[in-house]
Amino acid sequence: MLKAMRRLVWLLLLTLSLALAQKSGGGAGGRPYNPTPPPMSPGPAPVFPSPAPSYPPYPGPVVVYPGGGGSLGIVPVLVVLGLVLVTAYMVRGLRQAGEGPTASVARLRLALLARPQVQKALRQLAEEADTTSAKGLADLLDEAALLLLREEPAWRFGDYQVVRGSEDEVLARFDAWMLEERSKYQETFRHFEGKKQAVEAYQAQVEPGGRYLVVSLLLADRRLLPSPSPLTRSWARQALMDLAGSSSFTLLAAYLSWTPEREGEALTEEELLLLYPELEKL
Repeated sequence: MLKAMRRLVWLLLLTLSLALAQKSGGGAGGRPYNPTPPPMSPGPAPVFPSPAPSYPPYPGPVVVYPGGGGSLGIVPVLVVLGLVLVTAYMVRGLRQAGEGPTASVARLRLALLARPQVQKALRQLAEEADTTSAKGLADLLDEAALLLLREEPAWRFGDYQVVRGSEDEVLARFDAWMLEERSKYQETFRHFEGKKQAVEAYQAQVEPGGRYLVVSLLLADRRLLPSPSPLTRSWARQALMDLAGSSSFTLLAAYLSWTPEREGEALTEEELLLLYPELEKL
């Protein structure tokens, strides 16, 4: 019992020390900006010409066709029936569409061997990204996925999660995951929905045992993304392809996050496992 208590206290102290000594981190993304159209001012009231006087028609001969039914026949009845059937199918389709999920949110984390060139490339991507439009956010995911695919030999651990639901539900989960990612590090750079923030006074914490860099990609999308479990190296490649497959028509929100952000910094294996316990070895 005493040994278990000592181990628990040691773990708590280690976790506290890691929280106080968090490394730098950066992020870029957000939701696309959809401006609302300005209110339209009412124009002048339209002026219509006065109708011409009508005169009673000249009475002509009345022709009665044999068999009755009038001169229109069955065509109007068929048109009405067709409209009723089309409306019924549309209502049924809308009901079926509302029964299941309509969107999904995904989070891919990759822990790889840190290289200053990769940290510099991630910072450049975040700096230059258009974080206000759906196309700009989709391009950011494309370039980040390409960068990670080129670094595949350096992958060591990974984690991939997908949650499906309505658009409101997946956006709520997206916000929660983004907040969780930001809590893992000291935010030294952020480019969020067009606004940039940087902490230039931060001093890099270079440790002898540091060797890992963690990159996280978050995407809320109108597509239903597949959810592989457990994550393997091939599934990690497929997950990157799925995330990069988002377009300006399907993307709801996107975020790129990485730690450490400053060149020269890297996470130790102890920091990696305590900050990201969900990671699986690739």
